[in-house]
Amino acid sequence: MTTRTSRIKRIVLLALAGATLPLLAHAAGEAIHIDRQKWSFAGPFGRFDPNQLQRGFQVYKDACAQCHGISRLDFRNLAQPGGPGFKEDSVKGLAATYEVQDGPNDEGKMFKRPARLSDKIPPPYANEQEARSIHNGAYPPDLSLITKARSIEYQGSLFAHPFHLLKDMAIGYQEAGADYVHALLTGYADAPKDFKMSDGMQYNKAFPGHQISMPPPLTEGAIKFQDGTPNTVDQMARDVVAFLHWAGDPKQDERKRMGLLVVLYLLITAVLLYFAKKRIWAKAH
Repeated sequence: MTTRTSRIKRIVLLALAGATLPLLAHAAGEAIHIDRQKWSFAGPFGRFDPNQLQRGFQVYKDACAQCHGISRLDFRNLAQPGGPGFKEDSVKGLAATYEVQDGPNDEGKMFKRPARLSDKIPPPYANEQEARSIHNGAYPPDLSLITKARSIEYQGSLFAHPFHLLKDMAIGYQEAGADYVHALLTGYADAPKDFKMSDGMQYNKAFPGHQISMPPPLTEGAIKFQDGTPNTVDQMARDVVAFLHWAGDPKQDERKRMGLLVVLYLLITAVLLYFAKKRIWAKAH
């Protein structure tokens, strides 16, 4: 009886811990609620919107490129299917405005030349040390994989977590990083009166600890879109996040298309095998 009672106590304590864990985490300042956004590229049937990716590249170039690189992208990716879909001549002209190091030449020396489509988009700084020296020791991260490297924290109960995971698996949820970066870009606000800010820091509702050294990169109306899309902070954030999500997986649309074809092939194969089995066993009897 004692053993049974102790087991029941352990179960009750575990249930209480699972129910109160999110509350304790929030009280300790560890859990931050991040709203899930609706993205055109979400889910197994989602696709990138080329117009949004073009606007996102414009936001990146005008507001982010001064500090952050996207060194995993080649210039040619900007003109390939499944991406922003810029005209190749336009991308060539853009590449020519950058200089990259090449060589050695016939004299064994390295030299600078205009970038080509096959070159990677150069970062704003020559190395990490230069970046840190300019930003008082802070290192602006490369944004090529930023939406893959970031995520959001689950805040539900312990026992509901498996069902939450199953739901995310069913809908193919892979946009946690995009949701976080969007929340970060739109999360700048005035600090609460009882919140102590360090010198040179900005208050951000989505950043862990709520203090971030990066000033707000987006301001209302700062960037004018050629297609007439409203240039609000939220819209600019959504566009640049979509672009960065594509930058982290330029082949996503192609991969999803191939995955659906494979699933369709397996379904057709399964049906054919089922009818073949029925016919073979029918003859056997």
